[in-house]
Amino acid sequence: MVPRATGAAEPSVEERPCPVAVPSGTTCGYLLVPERRDVPNSRTIKVGYAVHHAPEASGQPADPVVYMSGGPGSASLQLTGFLTQMLPGRDVVVLEQRGGRYSEPRLSCPEIARGIVDTLRGPGPGAAENVPLARQALACQSRLEAEQVDLRGYRTTEIAADVVDLRAALGYPGWHLFGVSYSTRPMLLAAARDPEGTRGVVLDSLLPARAHWYDEASAALSATMTKLGIAARFDAMVKALNARPATYETRDPLTRERLTVRLNGDDVATILAEALHETDVIPIVPALVDGLAAGRTELLQPLVDAAGDGLTSHEWGLYYAVQCQDEVPDNTFPESRSPRLFTGVVDAAVCDAWGLPAARAEADALTPGATAALASAGGETGGTATGSAEGTAAGSTEGTAAGSTAPPILVLGGGYDPTTPPEAAREAVSAVPGARFAEFAGTGHAVFLSNGCARRTIAAFLDDPAATARACDPGAAPHALVRPGDLALTSSVYRLLRSPIPLAVPAAFLLVSVVQLLAALVSLIRRRGGGLSALAGLAGVALCGLSALSLSAMEDWTALAIGVPHGLAWYGLLALVSTGLSIVEAFRLNAAAARIVPALTGLALIAWLYGWLLA
Repeated sequence: MVPRATGAAEPSVEERPCPVAVPSGTTCGYLLVPERRDVPNSRTIKVGYAVHHAPEASGQPADPVVYMSGGPGSASLQLTGFLTQMLPGRDVVVLEQRGGRYSEPRLSCPEIARGIVDTLRGPGPGAAENVPLARQALACQSRLEAEQVDLRGYRTTEIAADVVDLRAALGYPGWHLFGVSYSTRPMLLAAARDPEGTRGVVLDSLLPARAHWYDEASAALSATMTKLGIAARFDAMVKALNARPATYETRDPLTRERLTVRLNGDDVATILAEALHETDVIPIVPALVDGLAAGRTELLQPLVDAAGDGLTSHEWGLYYAVQCQDEVPDNTFPESRSPRLFTGVVDAAVCDAWGLPAARAEADALTPGATAALASAGGETGGTATGSAEGTAAGSTEGTAAGSTAPPILVLGGGYDPTTPPEAAREAVSAVPGARFAEFAGTGHAVFLSNGCARRTIAAFLDDPAATARACDPGAAPHALVRPGDLALTSSVYRLLRSPIPLAVPAAFLLVSVVQLLAALVSLIRRRGGGLSALAGLAGVALCGLSALSLSAMEDWTALAIGVPHGLAWYGLLALVSTGLSIVEAFRLNAAAARIVPALTGLALIAWLYGWLLA
């Protein structure tokens, strides 16, 4: 592990007010640790954490759980309430990453975020766009260094050591480790270094230490598209948009001002890769990709608008400090890959500008055991970056064969996760005796956040790691896929969510139809005629009722962002009937002038339905 500098104080904590809303019974504080444990007299930094104390109960208290979010650079404390509901009856400790949003110093890098946004103004990024991006990256690096930040202290080995030190500082004799995505790496490393204090390990969306993430990202995304049954359409979409990029109007995530971006096929592929993290978005991807391949580029607008949030969800200084030392050096970034994902191009450019040294291999620091074996599984040893720093020759099968006791390990993967593919996690777990793997169908990245079965599986594992009975069926997908042709593709509903003014047309038609029907029924009761008006009003009300039923029957309302049920087009025939009957009534001899109103609203609805909503 990272050696503690000579004369360095033992880790300690200090309390502070919680920076986010947390459930009652929660205290917050800072873990005080050296910025670099391998440097004598390194300055002390503060790593944020929260502890939710479970209500006292009779009997043996359950072992606590310590959780850390992924990223690198994602915040953790905001999940305290969510985790305490998920894991009642035990203490829940939530640890920030050093340099994160609720730690000091906070390694935010708005300069880099600004540079990334600027590259999206034109399709790419290309070499010309990387120059200003590198300039912004250097501006951030210079500012952080002027603030006395030593970026070499922000890497996986130090983050793992923070986990170990926090247990000692809080006085817990042992706890379970819970990591997701990137944080599976420091959690595994912490388990290998602190076997006596590790009761169990939960790894959601495991990122195997020897995986070459950037080099494998394009192939992993294409493999996910194959699972979704749209590989050919995906390739056609990328090719078409690379030839003719699409333009979108959206909001600048930093200033909230209007922003025009131009996206080529590689950019769109990157957006789709990020969108596949969300379980409620996954079902619409097959129909969306098919529509994009057919030239319906406006369908991507919801994902373009949502993509900006990703630029404000990370502390980019921390993200690049970790990636540039632990991940990027182990990748070759081949030019021949397709699609050429935006993420890899940008990260390579920033890391080239920063010039941080690759993290040193620390094989002799790992405690042998199954956790070390899992940390090093999933690929060949590569260079001096994360792959060799976290899972090494010292730890692995030899340690396990020697009989060292390893904690129970549960690994979860999402079936449609292109970022940490379940196949890689399954392969890594297969090399570790006793480790369990569960793949959750229809789910993307960070499984526990969106899949109730995953949460129950984790809770059951922590209660009894030896139990083999499943808490639920991980093969049951939360939503059915929306296949090409299942919907009438349209972006109009999404536009309605942004500006509901066009809803005035169907609202007026429904109101007029109800009034027309009621007035006609009164007229019929009084034997004054009105049969055609009654039929016209009834057809209008039936149209609105059937349309509402059709929309309410949709299993996943996210699908409305790209389309509506085909039934709406057929139900629209009722509008033709209603309008035709109303026109006949309006032009009868001696008809009242007011009878023209149902005819006019019917014509307006037909134009709205077929000329705007379904266009």
